[in-house]
Amino acid sequence: MSTLSIEHLSVSAGEKQLLSDISLTLQSGEMHILMGPNGSGKSSLLNALMGHPRYTITEGKMVLDGEEITSLSTEKKAKLGLFLSLQHLPEIAGVTLTNFLHRAAKEVKGSTQGPLEFYRASEAKAKDAGIDPVFLKKHVNTGLSGGEKKQSEVLQLLILEPKFAFLDEIDSGVDVDAMKKVYAGIERLRASGMGFLLVTHHPKVLEHLIPDHVHILRDGALVASGGAELAERIAADGFAAL
Repeated sequence: MSTLSIEHLSVSAGEKQLLSDISLTLQSGEMHILMGPNGSGKSSLLNALMGHPRYTITEGKMVLDGEEITSLSTEKKAKLGLFLSLQHLPEIAGVTLTNFLHRAAKEVKGSTQGPLEFYRASEAKAKDAGIDPVFLKKHVNTGLSGGEKKQSEVLQLLILEPKFAFLDEIDSGVDVDAMKKVYAGIERLRASGMGFLLVTHHPKVLEHLIPDHVHILRDGALVASGGAELAERIAADGFAAL
């Protein structure tokens, strides 16, 4: 069982204060959904947690399994078991997903598998999860649709097996069929013990996932937390109702 504690975190970009006094605690196998109006700071929070250089944590701390990791580099946080899926995924032409993940698995998990053995193991995981293994042969996010990119991210989670995944609008630009595969993959990983902090604008996520906790962020502050009923209230009445 792993625990990630975010304690009284405040974040700025340059001289602009973006987030104030954010506190959350994630446990293995939990699904936390973060919602809020545009510009409320949701993506900024995920990027700051993962160590994006644009953002500065000015107060508070992150603690993973009893170890403070606030000021660690993105690389070190990844090695400790954190993963960020960006809202807009970068393309890496000339590098296949297999090559990318083979190197990442060596760095993050200490994998000693050779390239062929790694590919076969990755292919088996993709097939088992209902994701087309053809993604393994494609260049990272290059020439893929929105739904294909998100499925590729789920495949990365299946292979790298982080403790906690931060997903920024994993459902954005995804068609219905692809969305079902993405959510099925997330539930599969959740059942295996992976914890999630998922940013979304769509209360319809409740049709696919049952969260343990729902948090509402507005103007850089957490203004409400609860269970699935909170997302249902947002779906019915909007954020202005809070």
